[in-house]
Amino acid sequence: MSTSIERLWVFLLFSILACATQAHAADGDNDKPATTRSADMATLTGPQRQALGIVVGHPPLAQIPDHIDSLGLVLDTTVLVADAGDMSAVDASERSTKAELTRLQGLYGDGAGASLKMLQAAKAEEAKAAAQTRFTQAKFNQHWSPLARMAPAERQKLLTAVARGQILLLRADLPGRHSLAALPDTAQVDVDGIHVAGRVLGVMQQADETQSVGLLVGIANAPAGLSPGARVPVALMMAKRSGVLLPPEAVLYDEHGAYVFEQVAEKTDPGKARYTRHDIKLLQRHGEGWLVSGIHNTDDIVFEGAGVLWSLQGATAQAADDDDD
Repeated sequence: MSTSIERLWVFLLFSILACATQAHAADGDNDKPATTRSADMATLTGPQRQALGIVVGHPPLAQIPDHIDSLGLVLDTTVLVADAGDMSAVDASERSTKAELTRLQGLYGDGAGASLKMLQAAKAEEAKAAAQTRFTQAKFNQHWSPLARMAPAERQKLLTAVARGQILLLRADLPGRHSLAALPDTAQVDVDGIHVAGRVLGVMQQADETQSVGLLVGIANAPAGLSPGARVPVALMMAKRSGVLLPPEAVLYDEHGAYVFEQVAEKTDPGKARYTRHDIKLLQRHGEGWLVSGIHNTDDIVFEGAGVLWSLQGATAQAADDDDD
C-alpha cells in the first residue's frame, strides 16, 4: 500500500514539474525574470489536489481583545500615604513662609517693626521651603507618577480610598520590555483563579529590580487576604484587534515573512486551480491558530497541504532554473 502511494506521489510530482517546465519554455521569449516569491504555483487538477491533501476554506472574520501577560506586586500603600502627607506638609510650610515674607516686606517697606536682618532671614526660609517642596514633589512624581498626573480632586479621592483600605495598588511589570506604545484599557488580576478587575492608572516612572516597564493598577474591593508583598498574575487587556483566523497549518514563513497560499480557479478550465502566494501580518496567537491581516474572508486559502505546495514550488523553481542553464 505504501509503495503505491509513493509511486503516486512520484508520478504527480513529475507531472507537475513537466507542466511547469513546459510553461516556462513557452514563456522563454519573455524578458521578465521569474521569482519564487511572486510566481504562481503549477496548475493542479481535482484528482491531483485530492491526492496531495489540499484543503481550502474561507478564513472567518474575528475581533479578539489583545492582552499582555505580566506579574503584579501588591504595594504597601502606607508609603503612598506617607509621601502624600509629606507633600501636604511641605506645601503648607511653603505657603506659610511666603506669607511671612510678604508680611515682613510690607513692614520693612513702611519702616514699622521689621529689620533688614529679619527680612533676609525670611527670604532664606522661603527659599529653603521652596526647595523642599520641589524635592518632595519630584520624589512623589518619581514614585507615583500616574497619581501625580491626576487632577488634584481626583487624586485626593483616590488617596482617601487607599487610606481607608477600599483600594489596593499593585505594580504590574512587563519583564524584558522598557516601553509601552499604548496604555492598556483594563487589567485582570488572577487571585487564586478568580479574575478581579483592575483600573490601569498609568505607567510608573521608577523602575524596580527587574528594570522593566511597570504599570500602576488600582483594585477596588480586593478579595480578603490579598495584602502588600503578594505577587499575582496580571493580564493587561488592550484594544481589540480585527483580522481573519487561520489554522497553524495554513501559515508558512520564509526570509520575506509570513505568507499563505490562495487557490484560484482557472477561467478556461474550472476543474483546475493554481496557487498564489499572499504575504500576511501575524497579529496575535489565538488558541491553536493565528489572527492575521493581509487577506480577506472571501479568499480561498489553503488550510491543509500548504507545506506540500511549498515543496512543489521549490521543485518547480529548481526545474525552471535547470532549464535556464
